[in-house]
Formats: sequence, structure tokens, C-alpha cells
Amino acid sequence: MIIDLLDKIIKEELKKLNYEIDLKVVKSNRPDLCDYQFDGVFKLAKLYHKNPTLIGEEIVNSIKNRDDYNYYFKECSFVKPGFINMIISNKLINETLIKMNKSEKFGLKKPAKEDTYILDYGGANIAKPLHVGHMRSPIVGESVKRIINYMGHKTISDVHLGDYGLQIGQVIYGLKQEKKTVDDINLELLEYIYPKISNLCKNDEKVKEECSKITKELQEGNLEYYNYFKKIREISGNDIKNIYKYLGVDFDIWYGESDAYKYIDEAEKIINDKNLFTISEGAKIVDVKKEKDLKEMPPLIFKNSIGAYLYGTTDIATILQREKDFKPDYILYFADLRQQLHFEQVFRVIEKSKISDAKLEFLGFGTINGIDGKPYKTRDGQVPKLSSLFEEVRSIFIDKKEENKNMSKLDQDIIVNSILKFADLQNNREKDYIFDISKFSEVVGKTGPYVLYTYLRTNKILEKINTELNDEIYNEFDRNLRIKLIEFDLYLNNAFTDRLPNILADYVYDLCVCINAFYQNNRINNLTDDDKKQNWIYVLTLANKLLKDMLKLLIIDIPEFM
Repeated sequence: MIIDLLDKIIKEELKKLNYEIDLKVVKSNRPDLCDYQFDGVFKLAKLYHKNPTLIGEEIVNSIKNRDDYNYYFKECSFVKPGFINMIISNKLINETLIKMNKSEKFGLKKPAKEDTYILDYGGANIAKPLHVGHMRSPIVGESVKRIINYMGHKTISDVHLGDYGLQIGQVIYGLKQEKKTVDDINLELLEYIYPKISNLCKNDEKVKEECSKITKELQEGNLEYYNYFKKIREISGNDIKNIYKYLGVDFDIWYGESDAYKYIDEAEKIINDKNLFTISEGAKIVDVKKEKDLKEMPPLIFKNSIGAYLYGTTDIATILQREKDFKPDYILYFADLRQQLHFEQVFRVIEKSKISDAKLEFLGFGTINGIDGKPYKTRDGQVPKLSSLFEEVRSIFIDKKEENKNMSKLDQDIIVNSILKFADLQNNREKDYIFDISKFSEVVGKTGPYVLYTYLRTNKILEKINTELNDEIYNEFDRNLRIKLIEFDLYLNNAFTDRLPNILADYVYDLCVCINAFYQNNRINNLTDDDKKQNWIYVLTLANKLLKDMLKLLIIDIPEFM
């Protein structure tokens, strides 16, 4: 919003002075010196073979000669060796805040074109309980979906369950070994069977082969195995839905690998017609190497030597299905970074076969680690189920102070969610992070409870008003908050462009710091100056209104009390 106006001014002045350069105004990293900067003076000096000081002073003098200079700027100056520093005017700040307050989505610019995004996140395998390692995909994916939707684009979210792979063959094998019928299947039985047979397959090649055979026969339509599969998917799917519902994660489509199978033959024909298949050791493969590859790029195995389809096959078929159903502009995949090679193989097959013209993006994430720096585990060395993690976080939060025990169950659930989500989303999704429950449960510091406490605390002093802001800004804490408010679109745009919710989480935290500093240094309730009081209530009301919307994009609800 503001940065676009300043860009326009710089471009107009450069054009007047017969300079051309494709550089933009940036937010200052020294807010004690200025609000925004233009750092292109050195590049202009090199391009036009002139002294940078002469160019910088020339641009500033041209800006200061504008009729609207005082509307936009409190100060614009050239600082050696090559920076143009800009401090914007109170009038511009306050008129921007008024526009934000009166506009839908705070005046966020609508996209030139509404694109359709399919977001593939969740991705849990059925037949086994969700553990802490399954938390990042639904949280990051849901937040990115909400950000994209808020920016004005259409989103379609697909859980894409892993429901037709080897783990199903393993579970069916285990059920038959235990002489269990379809009617015997329940969640407790699945949680017992899967790890038992999975571990057995690691040590017994014959068992692994038998499980692979069952998987292949299921895929080929074996009715007995399909009846097992249907019940497993129903029982496990309902458990997964309950977990995601608790996290506030919502999907438009509850498809799985099994739903893609009817598109495999068509995908195979398209790839075959492009002469992309070769046979290697009995397997049907697609060579996806490129000349520019610096690392080894193995082929994608479309069908293995025993005739079974693999994850890559169903992912390709799923893209064909999505192309037919939705004609997406983008398909975004959220998965562990260790799956990057797999998705690169799939994307290259799509590119070569022209199955879809959608832009395909792999958005990988790191692991959740304990305070020892290793993947998060319980004290007995087990990876905790998500349901048990929820209860562990609740217990630690309740024990923080006596008043927490008196909260409603709903408010406790909201705060547990805020602890988990803000802990995750404040970190760059590509990085591992340390999950310290005790630290993330505090009401101080960069935590979910801190941002919720800020919102609720501010809400206590607000009242409905119908006033405009005057041009007065009363102190540095007041100005810092107003500047932070008008910068929201800059952070939101960056979070959208880079698919990084941590950029928005950083903004939310910084906004809360500004709100609290403002509140602590400006005692509104004791003011006798009514104009100042109304102005400050206006600013705080807008701050809380914006904060609430941004928290929704981070999948964080507001409790009634804390």
C-alpha cells in the first residue's frame, strides 16, 4: 500500500531526470533512522558514470520540489554513501489507517486474475495413528491455504490420504494372521497390527513379499481384500478427521490414492503415446534426467517388476484427475523435505507428458525436534501420538497458574491450539525446529498465549466510536504502532508469494509487541484529553480488528477468557 505509493513517486522522479532502473523502495532495517529507503543510487551511478552523491541529491531535490511533498513526507534526505531515506508524514499514515478501517480486508489490493490453487496437505497414511511428525503438514498447509484465499484466489484443499500403498497390505496380512474378520476391526486393533507387521517386514523378506502381493491383488480388485480396505479406511479415516478437526484444519476433498486408480490407465496411455516409457529389470520406468542436473536423478518407476503401481504412479494419476475436475493454475504439495526427489520426478513426468499445465510446487518442511535437538519423543523414547501431545500441552498450560484450571474446556482447547500452531508457524517451514512445550506455553515471549493475551487485553479498553483520526501522532510508541499497521500488506504479500506463514507470524508478534508497548506507555483510561483518547481508541480498535484477521490466517481462534 504505502510502499507502492513511494515506488510510484521514485519512478516519476527518475523519469523526470532521465534515469531508468528497475529497483524498488524497501522497508528500512533501521526504523530509528527512517521508515523506507531507496538503495539504487550506486547502481545508477555505475550505469550513468556519475558521482553517486550528485545523483542522490539530485533525486531528493526533485522529490522535495513536488507539490505533494508535504503530504507524503515528513522528511526525505540523501545519506552518504548512497541511500535515500524517507520518513512519511503523519497525514499519510493516518489517512492510510482510515482507508484500512473502512475497506474490506483493510484495503488489500485484489489480484488482476483469480487463480485456482489445489493444495495437497495432510497426506497421512491410514491404518496407523497420527503422531507428532504429522503435525506440520496440516498446520502449514491450512495456513497457506487461508493466506492464498485471503489474497483473493480460489483454493481447493485435498487431504490425499495414503490409503492404497504397502501399509494396507501389511495391515491386511496382519489381520489375517491374527484371524480377524472385517467386523473385528477397530482403532485399537489397527494401532496394534500396523507396527507389529511393519517391523516384521524389515527383518523378514518373505513376509514383505507376501504383503506386497496382497497390496497388488487389492489394487487389482480382490474383493476380500477390498472389504478389509473399506473398513480400515472408515475406522482410520474417522480418527484422522477428528484429529484435523481439533486442529481447525479443513479439507474440501477427502480423496486418497485409491481414488486415483481409475485414472492410471489414461495417464499410462498419455505417457506411452509420448514414447516416454522404457523397461528396466522388468519394471516400467520414465527417464527424467536433464542435461543441467548436477546430482543423480533416478528414473520414476511407474510399475514395478511384479506389476504393482507405486506412489509416483498414483501421484501422476491424481494430477490427471485434478486437471480434469478443476483445471487448476497451481498445485501445491506440502510434505517432508525428504520427499523432494520423489516430487521432482513426478513433476518432470508431468512436464514431459503434458498431462497438466498447472504450475507444480513442492513446499517441503523440516522436522519437529525435542530440546535435545533430536526428533521429538516422549520420555520413554516413543514418538507421541498427536492426541496424547494435545493432552500433554493442556496439562503443562493448566499447571502454569491456578486461574488456568478454571477455564472452560473450549478455551483450553483454543489455547492448546495456539501453543502448537504458533510454535510451528513462527518457524520457516523448511527448517527443523525445537518444540519446547514449557516455553511455548508462556504468556510472555514469542508464543500463542502471548498474542492471544494481547488481543484480549486490548479488547478490554475498547469501545465503539465513530470518529476520524486527526493528523496528530503523539509519541514514538503511538507512531511505531501506526507504522506497523500500515505495513501489514507488505508482510502478507511476502507470506503469499513465498508460501511462508512464518513471515505473517513474525508480523503478528511484532504487531503485538507494538500494541503492548503502546498500551504500557500511554495510559488511555486516565486521559482527560478527549481528542487524544478517541484517536488512540481508534488506532487500538483497528489494531485488534487486523490482529484478529491475521490470527485466523494462522488458524488461531480467540478464547473468551485467559
